[in-house]
Amino acid sequence: MAVQALSSVERGYDLLAPKFDYTPFRTPDRVLDASAEALRAYGPFGEGLDVCCGTGAGMRVLGALCDGRVTGVDFSAGMLAQARQEHPEAGWVRADVRALPFDGAFDLAVTFGALGHLLPGERPAVFAGVYRALRPGGIFAFPVGAPPPVASRLYWALLGFDLVMRVRNAVWRPPFVMYYRTCPLQALQRDLADAGFRVTTVPLDALGTREDGSPRGRLVLARKPGSQD
Repeated sequence: MAVQALSSVERGYDLLAPKFDYTPFRTPDRVLDASAEALRAYGPFGEGLDVCCGTGAGMRVLGALCDGRVTGVDFSAGMLAQARQEHPEAGWVRADVRALPFDGAFDLAVTFGALGHLLPGERPAVFAGVYRALRPGGIFAFPVGAPPPVASRLYWALLGFDLVMRVRNAVWRPPFVMYYRTCPLQALQRDLADAGFRVTTVPLDALGTREDGSPRGRLVLARKPGSQD
């Protein structure tokens, strides 16, 4: 893992690809299944796109919801090779998600666990690209976890990780962008709205609730206005 962390994001994930599905960084199946269940009420969908697809975990969601072709896009050749091996029936495209090469081709787009690899200033270009990739009425969806309480170990663990990454990127090149605290829900909603989406959220009931009764996770639903809106 040290070798990957001292590489660029692309090279790091090329190296990590063969063992990525056995690491804690892969989105857990329970999150994928909860997302699929929450999305089911908005389908059925035709063509599906997994943005920053990695090794293809999101195909678990797209395959359950989409009647048409499903496609994954990522810039790591190593991750795409693993995805192609696991899901040969899907389409795989190597591209920079900050300049997505699609135009009105999909009814549903998803992303899982990838937003921390984008600096806040890069999100508008990504969201604008997803907006272009969707047909009118299409949905862009992704899960977000509830922020951990300040008094929790997880809060301080994530804060410590982000601080270590900032120090690493200040003294080492190329940078490795991977942060856990740069994607607050309000900022994501604002950037999506600026891209033209109509944004709502729904609780991921299957993930349960916290002690105060609030959901442990929510699904962000960003809809591209349809021709009749």
